[in-house]
Amino acid sequence: MARRKQKALIVGSNGFVGGHLSRELLSAGYEVCGADRGASVSGPGFSSYSILDIVDSLAVDDLVRRERPDYLVNLAALSSVGASWESPQLAMMINVVGPTNILEACRRHAPECKVLLIGSSEEYEFSNEPLTETSPIAGDSPYGISKIAQERIARLYAVSFGCNVLATRSFNHTGPGQSTAFVLPSFCRQVASIQSSGRAGVIEVGNLDVVRDFSDVRDVVRAYRMLLERGRRGEVYNVGSGEGCSLRSLLDTIIGFSTQDVSVHVDPTRFRPTDAPKIVANCAKIHEELGWQPAISIAQSLKDMYESFL
Repeated sequence: MARRKQKALIVGSNGFVGGHLSRELLSAGYEVCGADRGASVSGPGFSSYSILDIVDSLAVDDLVRRERPDYLVNLAALSSVGASWESPQLAMMINVVGPTNILEACRRHAPECKVLLIGSSEEYEFSNEPLTETSPIAGDSPYGISKIAQERIARLYAVSFGCNVLATRSFNHTGPGQSTAFVLPSFCRQVASIQSSGRAGVIEVGNLDVVRDFSDVRDVVRAYRMLLERGRRGEVYNVGSGEGCSLRSLLDTIIGFSTQDVSVHVDPTRFRPTDAPKIVANCAKIHEELGWQPAISIAQSLKDMYESFL
């Protein structure tokens, strides 16, 4: 008799990371189920797909009861810091109430299910030093605060109910297919548009002086798979490259792909109300426990993304 495939349920399967994670898990031999707000856009491969509003507790409960997954990854989130300033109530509903609904449904219907919740480097207090999992947390935006709350709830369910839940604090990740609402795809799209026009042009940017830790999404989803397989219950893991780059230097790299003259206009309206000057990961924990290391350079990620807009 053939061995049953392990079933992984991805909540938020239609998004940027969801599509990449679906392919990662399918290629590793998992049965993959998807769930998101609208019709599936991730292509073939799902054994089932459900339209889901994560803040609807009854719908989440019904989904977990029906699927009874071995693994569940929650990627459904209001994932933009800027958007969280515009709608902090929505950030709390999706990023806090939603994961609580998932954990409660798993406690009731799939107590052995291993749940991976995706947090953020935005949870951390500013530091000039690389951030470890024991670095102070603060949350300087509604988004950051919502992710801190998610993590605390995960800890509660792990300790009080024995749920097999763990979380990441994921640093910036990018790559082909990311929305141009995010900074690097926006840069790539604008520069590619100038290249395609065949003449000089101007791109609009915000604060270029911040330093961030960027990884390729294809490396990130590999880390998520490894965490599902071998990450420890109740633990938190940084996922990042461990290297800081200023947005200015990354923009210079992107402009270097073009043969046209590209001018840069800094638009103060694109600045956030608060913006930590530097956020860089120390990923020793995931390196030592799982052996995960990023394999794709940020320069390659930018080149792949730029070429996708041509």
